[in-house]
Amino acid sequence: MKTAKTIMRNSNEQGFHPELEQRWMYVNGMTLKALLHVGEQTGDDSYETYVRKHMNLFVQEDGSIRTYTLEDYNLDQINQGKVLFSLWKNTSEQKYAKAAANLILQLKGHPRTSEGGFWHKKIYPYQMWLDGLYMAIPFIAEYAKIFDVPALFDEAARQLLLVEKNTRDAHTGLLYHGWDESREQRWCDALTGKSRNFWSRGMGWYSMAIVDTLEHFPIDHPQRGTLMGIFERLIGALEKVQDPNTGLWYQVLDRGKDGLNYLEASGSSMFVYSVSKGVRLKYLSKSFISVAQKGYQGLISELVEEDDLGVHVNSICHGAGLGGSPYRSGSYEYYLQEAVVSDIFMGMAPFLLASVEMERLQME
Repeated sequence: MKTAKTIMRNSNEQGFHPELEQRWMYVNGMTLKALLHVGEQTGDDSYETYVRKHMNLFVQEDGSIRTYTLEDYNLDQINQGKVLFSLWKNTSEQKYAKAAANLILQLKGHPRTSEGGFWHKKIYPYQMWLDGLYMAIPFIAEYAKIFDVPALFDEAARQLLLVEKNTRDAHTGLLYHGWDESREQRWCDALTGKSRNFWSRGMGWYSMAIVDTLEHFPIDHPQRGTLMGIFERLIGALEKVQDPNTGLWYQVLDRGKDGLNYLEASGSSMFVYSVSKGVRLKYLSKSFISVAQKGYQGLISELVEEDDLGVHVNSICHGAGLGGSPYRSGSYEYYLQEAVVSDIFMGMAPFLLASVEMERLQME
């Protein structure tokens, strides 16, 4: 895969990518997971070797993880743990299983809303963000499957259903970026606690979370069908705001070409990944194939370029959040003032994931 080779080409003489060796973090985890998917799809073991080399910079023999602190209670820090399962299954090295168990310990003690929903981070009390569902919930479900802990399937379902219930807009079917149970944050509606805008990548995180979680769920789990139902409803809402000309999605989903709003690569890639995987695994109706196809073609024709240096992905929102310091208001203008960049992992990894899934769907 040209995109994967582009990422790996930036490694140093020792074979380490300067960004991937810095610290344990969610974007790096998504990138390494995407490279594992490429290896599985191509049968080329060099991808897993590359991933394992980088993971071994962090995972110690006793299962401790360098640069990770459980007491931060940060859902973002769970995401790179998804890579542990493949390495443990393929090597039988116990350090990978021990590291996964340490991450589960964080989730067992993670701070929660009154309904049991995970706070996004300890520093954001009583707040649930769409982002956090992707970071932690597929990890919980895969851990439950591999290590036979059925109660964790119930936990995974509860988290996905809670955030959907508390962030969904009944009119559009779209999900707001976050929800504050305490109603204390300036970014939320004082009555509902919901934030005020539909951020493309936020919904991308959630759509990937639900399809990746379902992949591990037992066929007889009592909430499996419910999760599939809200997934199909969600994708139906996204189809309505898909740009008819390009097949892509805007940074703020429901505002179209309004002011500085723009077609954004990471969210669009996440939607293509989620829809193509959902159709392939029969979680979604086949009628949604055209949504994925139009979206992927839009990425290729509008936002992706190729030259002698490899594949380039443009129009990537560098980052967005709620609250914090300096304060992020969650306003329409806020989402449009964040930096728009090219070629960072935040866009390259979702595009790589989407590319693999589109290839898998075409092989069905």
